[in-house]
Amino acid sequence: MARPIEFTREEVLDKAMLAFWDHGYQGTSMADLVEATDLNPGSIYAAFQSKQGLFLAVLDHYAEQGVQRMRRSLAEAKSPLQGIRQYLRQLADDVAGAKGRGSCLLINTVLELSRHNATVQERVNQHLKVVEDLFRQALKDAQACGELSPAKDPGELSAFLMTNIWGLRVLAGTAPSVSRTRAVVKQLMNCLLAEAV
Repeated sequence: MARPIEFTREEVLDKAMLAFWDHGYQGTSMADLVEATDLNPGSIYAAFQSKQGLFLAVLDHYAEQGVQRMRRSLAEAKSPLQGIRQYLRQLADDVAGAKGRGSCLLINTVLELSRHNATVQERVNQHLKVVEDLFRQALKDAQACGELSPAKDPGELSAFLMTNIWGLRVLAGTAPSVSRTRAVVKQLMNCLLAEAV
């Protein structure tokens, strides 16, 4: 008898993530998930209880990958603003061209579901708050080391950065040129460095 194929939870989440990313939550059927993960429906239900349970686990997995990447950019940089610049440049390169995959999974989820599904909205908001909090702390650190004007409000600036990141992620659906996305990042950094008025 052939031995059943075994998967780690991370492998299942990666495969399901691509299905949800390509078709959206509503457009991804259980049959699509069975095909994507190579698991039978019973195994999926046993591990995640429901399609929504799997989707929420995918959102957590996706968001954690993004947060870890951001933490690395901030930790490896020589200064807080350099860390922000490095992270934004990576994002600019990621969303450019066809490889941008048509926006961020979290942003796609907001546009598709969050107004109609309070559970999903709460989960997405939690993940986006983590990113905004990381920006806010980096901006406070930039003030502490003299990189950022003390007259600037880190809370307002972190909200400004998040709003523009959302814009970049949505722009990814148009396969923008890297020069266009990098120009956006350049203007964002100019806004951070400009004198407060």
